[in-house]
Amino acid sequence: MTRLFGVAGVQMSVVAWDAEATVEKMARIVNRIGHSYPWVRMILFHELCVPGLVQFDERPTLEQWERVRQTIPGPLTDRLCAIARSEGKWLCPGSMYERDGKLTYNTSIVISPQGEIVAKYRKLFPWYPFEAESTPGTEFCVFDVPYAGRFGISICYDMWFPEMIRALAWMGAEVILHPTMTPTLDRDLELVISQSSAITNQCY
Repeated sequence: MTRLFGVAGVQMSVVAWDAEATVEKMARIVNRIGHSYPWVRMILFHELCVPGLVQFDERPTLEQWERVRQTIPGPLTDRLCAIARSEGKWLCPGSMYERDGKLTYNTSIVISPQGEIVAKYRKLFPWYPFEAESTPGTEFCVFDVPYAGRFGISICYDMWFPEMIRALAWMGAEVILHPTMTPTLDRDLELVISQSSAITNQCY
């Protein structure tokens, strides 16, 4: 049986350290994609798109940091859920800084076309020293898209550990969503890693 499932990847300029303004820009992009490419069913943004992170070595002020760290669910994810529901698309808004008590995680969520959060993944391998504020997650994440297949999530530096993608494949993932933000020279290497991971694990 042929299963067709269109995914659009978005790498965009953000509104620096302004999560609310960045999410509104994301809403306009999702709407534009829906009109221009109606066959696209899922839209994936890049790592740390939501908080408006411009580059890893730019340190926020305390006020900026407190503004972009959000609970999940919370006001920002409620807005993202409304976007997915309004446009009728699966939405993976890259990742965001999640506040959980005193801890901070680099977290990616997936929202269904009904506007429900169906998956939440906390990055297992923060990229130190630039993610020194982030606590590593502890769980792999897969989820099912009806009539399409099983998807897994990893974030950026996770891909440098082959066990990561292998574990998701063993959990049945046929497609790995991998929001990334790599402004450094090793971007070309990551493209090779991504291709080799897909080949060796027989997944997209």
